[in-house]
Amino acid sequence: MEYRHILHMLSPLGHVSPFDVNMAVDAGFEVVVPYTRVELKEVGGLIQDAIFSRRPKGAKATGAFIGGKNAELALDMLAAAKKAMVPPFEISVFADPAGSFTTAAAMVAKVEKAVAQHKGLAGRKVVIYGGTGVIGFASAVITALQKAHPVLVGYDGPERVKALAESAKKRFGVEIGHADGSSEAANSAALSDAEIVLSAPRAGVRVLSKDQLAGASKLLVAADVNAVPPASLEGIGVQDDGKAIAGSQALGIGALAIGGVKYKVQAGLLKRMIETDKPVYLDFRDAFDLARQIVG
Repeated sequence: MEYRHILHMLSPLGHVSPFDVNMAVDAGFEVVVPYTRVELKEVGGLIQDAIFSRRPKGAKATGAFIGGKNAELALDMLAAAKKAMVPPFEISVFADPAGSFTTAAAMVAKVEKAVAQHKGLAGRKVVIYGGTGVIGFASAVITALQKAHPVLVGYDGPERVKALAESAKKRFGVEIGHADGSSEAANSAALSDAEIVLSAPRAGVRVLSKDQLAGASKLLVAADVNAVPPASLEGIGVQDDGKAIAGSQALGIGALAIGGVKYKVQAGLLKRMIETDKPVYLDFRDAFDLARQIVG
């Protein structure tokens, strides 16, 4: 019996992302089924419905995708899905809430290549604006795993980013700093000794001006994932790919340069779910491994 490739898309929100649906179909999934307003306690039951309705061979043609907009919840849902498996009834699961895990992976991979001439990420201070978001959280963990020193900057103060840093330490054993970003002066203070800046705030929010970036004497690379005007980092164009930032010694990487890699990473991991003979469980760490290969 030939099994069709089915992807069950779980989201705690009121809808699944049309972007993710399109990506899944283009990657080769023949049937894509959305499940919305899914609670963590429901994940195990949904997964077991999916695995037991097909023989083990059919289970390999079945996958689950976890969306939403919360990094910690997505990771918890991924863990719950894995726990629900009963080998040999086991399916692949990929967590990429709001496409942010793959975006973070692409951004860090681009930055890593840009600082290769400066001996890479290890030991670098990485300041992350938009630190309360999914991209910020994932970027912090990825860079910390590469032996950098990330700092999450919170637009509403240090409390929420401190809690995220503590969560990352508990989950992944990494050290992540936190800082206040509730004012222009606070943002400048966080930037003062940064070597790398990663910016992932809400769309259309200016975080740092040209003058602020120019005043960061140690800055090597700054990356901005915001494609909606104005740029969150003034002076970086959406297509910039290692272009010098005016008035600064640093190089800039824009949203479309990052997005091109992000697209390939998400497509590649979805295809991996289809092609693998052994179930896989994918998050931003797997996304970063693939992004590195793509960036070269």
